[in-house]
Amino acid sequence: MWGLLVAFLLAAGITAYLTFIAFKNLTASWNFTKIQGLALSDVPTNTPNALGTIEPNMPLQMPGGPTPQPWDGASRVTILVMGLDYGDWSADREGPSRTDTMILLTIDPLTRSAGMLNIPRDLWVEIPGFDYGKINTAYFLGEANTMPGGGPGLAVKTVEQFLGVPINFYAQVEFRAFERFIDDIGGVEIDVPAEIEVDPIGPHNTVILKPGKQVLDGKTALAYARNRYTEGGDFDRAQRQQQVVLAIRDKILTLNMLPTLIQKAPILYQEVASGVNTNMTLQQAIQLAWLAQQIPMENIKKGVISPPEQVTFDKSPDGLDILIPVPDKIRLLRDDIFTSTGPVSPAAATGDPKKLMEDENARISVLNGTYTAGLAANTMEYLKLQGINVAETGNAQKLYEATTIIDYTGKPYTVQYLMQLMKVQPTHFYNSYDPNSQVDIVILLGNDWTVP
Repeated sequence: MWGLLVAFLLAAGITAYLTFIAFKNLTASWNFTKIQGLALSDVPTNTPNALGTIEPNMPLQMPGGPTPQPWDGASRVTILVMGLDYGDWSADREGPSRTDTMILLTIDPLTRSAGMLNIPRDLWVEIPGFDYGKINTAYFLGEANTMPGGGPGLAVKTVEQFLGVPINFYAQVEFRAFERFIDDIGGVEIDVPAEIEVDPIGPHNTVILKPGKQVLDGKTALAYARNRYTEGGDFDRAQRQQQVVLAIRDKILTLNMLPTLIQKAPILYQEVASGVNTNMTLQQAIQLAWLAQQIPMENIKKGVISPPEQVTFDKSPDGLDILIPVPDKIRLLRDDIFTSTGPVSPAAATGDPKKLMEDENARISVLNGTYTAGLAANTMEYLKLQGINVAETGNAQKLYEATTIIDYTGKPYTVQYLMQLMKVQPTHFYNSYDPNSQVDIVILLGNDWTVP
């Protein structure tokens, strides 16, 4: 098992999201819910329906995994993606698994940017509660010693301590589920840089891939990304994993994939339910999927902790091959990957929140959710003085105790400006993506709001 869950999980989330939008007639009897942050109003509750029994608020993990860190939907989010050593799945192997692959994924909703950092399995680090060891043994030690959160919990703590980056979620994917997923979307196109021999799971099925673009099925794509027997070893493999992740992203975001995604949505959802282990909920996976499909390729950074810059080769006290970190160089790589890439507006370089808001030119609707007559009209006049484009006012359909903001088209700087200006709490910001909305943002005035 290895780290392609990034693409697998986000692809499945996009599939579910597109299906909910395209087939609303199938969901007429569903109850809908909203969650804080980038909430999607079209995510169903655990009502039996055409896709089976969906429980969007329940983690897709086995009991006992690490508790997810709070995420407000607007801040940078990080996910530790782990794959287990394939040998640990064989009948002859005893004891807990080790991690074969670790990828730290980051997404920044504000700047619509992302990054992927591959962490080598032989990295020599301090494991919390234990001595120094290879980073791939953190999972093993967590499972063997029944640590809080088990193997995933200790692996997350180890990476957090080593990189100094808070991790919101973890995720794993089962081999066979990944292979089936690739086959279900019709394979992925990979530009193979040089001839390589890959060995899909199973006997007597070695494949020699020639240089050039070609479509790989599930088994071959998995074997291509897992192959360690090239000149660069694990470091070459990390590059191939990132290549396959982005190939899946490209495939599912092509316009002609929508009919296939819709047709196979029930199958793909079941793949997630059966083949994914994560403390992320389905709703959160769809939130991240919605974000991911908005991020242009040029805003995705990739990095691999590798020699000679970030690590040096050495031997452990018991004679194992290990990689000794070069802390200063790793911090530079970390900061590069976890720093926003490419602002969404030239004004971002100056950091002027008002100019960033004005550049988005969002159309705002202000609705009165109180008994105070004229509150919407007075608020409109106040907001216009701040340079905010209020397109309409009216009355809300119900009363609101707290002022609430809903973003329909993705205007992060305007949302941020309004929330600070009107002192709206993150728990009262929602995103209900609707490209056909007549306005970009709706402000629902609550009893907590008075015009300054």
